[in-house]
Amino acid sequence: MGEAVAVLRRDRAFRPLLKAVGPIELRGHRPYFWTLCCAILAQQVSGAAARTIINRVRDLYPERRFPDPHSVLSTAAEKLRAAGVSRQKARYLHALAEAFDSGDLSNVRFARLSDEEIMERLTAVVGIGRWTAEMFLMFSMRRRDVFPADDLGIKRGMERYFNVSGVEAMRERAERWRPYRTIASVYIWRALSAMPPT
Repeated sequence: MGEAVAVLRRDRAFRPLLKAVGPIELRGHRPYFWTLCCAILAQQVSGAAARTIINRVRDLYPERRFPDPHSVLSTAAEKLRAAGVSRQKARYLHALAEAFDSGDLSNVRFARLSDEEIMERLTAVVGIGRWTAEMFLMFSMRRRDVFPADDLGIKRGMERYFNVSGVEAMRERAERWRPYRTIASVYIWRALSAMPPT
């Protein structure tokens, strides 16, 4: 992480964020199937609501630490709905489970794939969009150079701290943070909650 901070420190505008947030650490999350299930369940709901639904779905599988693809695929949509999952998200969970169980994501060694290859494979699954795939790369795979330009928090942070708006302008500004744009993004998110409004 020291090398990443050294790169970010070269950008004068980034230095206040480093000071306000302090040291950070990225930890990978596994199993990959369950982290993607959680990402789907968290789409378009508040953090508190997402946690509640995720816990209810997990409670459907008391014999397992985490639900596996076959278990989710075998769970009726009505049972998922009773746990608070919308009809659409139940369909997404089943599509993801099928992809991991016997489809395009079964036996995939994600660690051997490039960021672009992972993005392509994940977004081919119904219910997995670019943002969800980027979060997977950042927080499950711990890929260090992902910049989620469509994320609302990143948009707010880029405008507030770097006076940049518009996806292309944001991406161009973030080029100076390569190869640590994931670390830069985490600092931006945390700075938004750590620094008082100006």
